[in-house]
Amino acid sequence: MQATNTVFVVRPVRFGFNVETAESNHFQHHLPGLDAAAVQAQAFKEFDRLAATLRARGVRVLIFEDTPEPAKPDAVFPNNWLTLHPDGRVLLYPMCALNRRPERRPDILAALGQQFTIKEVLDYSAHEQGNRFLEGTGSILFDHEHRVAYAALSPRTDAALFQEVAAQLSYRPVAFRAYDAQGQEIYHTNVMLCIGSGFAVVCLESITDAAERAAVVASFTVTGHEIVAISLAQVACFAGNLLALRTSDEKVVLAMSQSAFDALVEPQRQTLEKYAELLPLPIPTIETIGGGSVRCMLAEVFLPPKSGA
Repeated sequence: MQATNTVFVVRPVRFGFNVETAESNHFQHHLPGLDAAAVQAQAFKEFDRLAATLRARGVRVLIFEDTPEPAKPDAVFPNNWLTLHPDGRVLLYPMCALNRRPERRPDILAALGQQFTIKEVLDYSAHEQGNRFLEGTGSILFDHEHRVAYAALSPRTDAALFQEVAAQLSYRPVAFRAYDAQGQEIYHTNVMLCIGSGFAVVCLESITDAAERAAVVASFTVTGHEIVAISLAQVACFAGNLLALRTSDEKVVLAMSQSAFDALVEPQRQTLEKYAELLPLPIPTIETIGGGSVRCMLAEVFLPPKSGA
């Protein structure tokens, strides 16, 4: 199943501009005129509204509180440190920035294990010592229905490690390189690609190598995905950072930021609405300062639930 009905989120208590990640994340920007306290207050407000809106629409949202120490300015983006699979496997991933590595919290994993069946934990974090990184569903976009994995290679997405994880999960790997309008590598795949059941939102113009671009298109053609091509300007508004989720009434919603929704043009929205209800969520402070958007805030839970949980 491509879309889960359960996600977990982390309510940040030390949110702010992360200097360590800014070197490779060119989507991060300072917001002038806001001090640290104002930024934190806005982050709380946006986070709480996002969680409440998803719950009201019928998505199961598990909320974990960030810990104040050590400071983790990107704790609000938990999708980068683990993936939770329907066969009971959990994968832990190597993170590029030193100050993001404490985001991997055993207490969160233990709490999840009380509600869901965890059969095996595969920990790839030791690759950090060799400066090889793979940042969860920031780096890897999974087509679960057809068992294909896509990755835009970058300093945060190691080619060999991606191949290894894809093989471990028995997914066919499709790797490529993607660049922004300034010719810089796009730091995470999920900024320029979203995969839902029957559709794929992708910035084809960011894949500058013709053979790689053709391979991506061919792969989606084989799996029967309708491609919604977005521009680099739309990528800059996080129009690729979307996530399809199932609701309690078995509908599909496509979660995205308000800025992503506003960047989509009407024909694109109409195509996507064939597959899902579009659900815009305003998070201007989090996505501007953090350089990640709604999809990055949502860690999908595909683990099998324990009876009665």
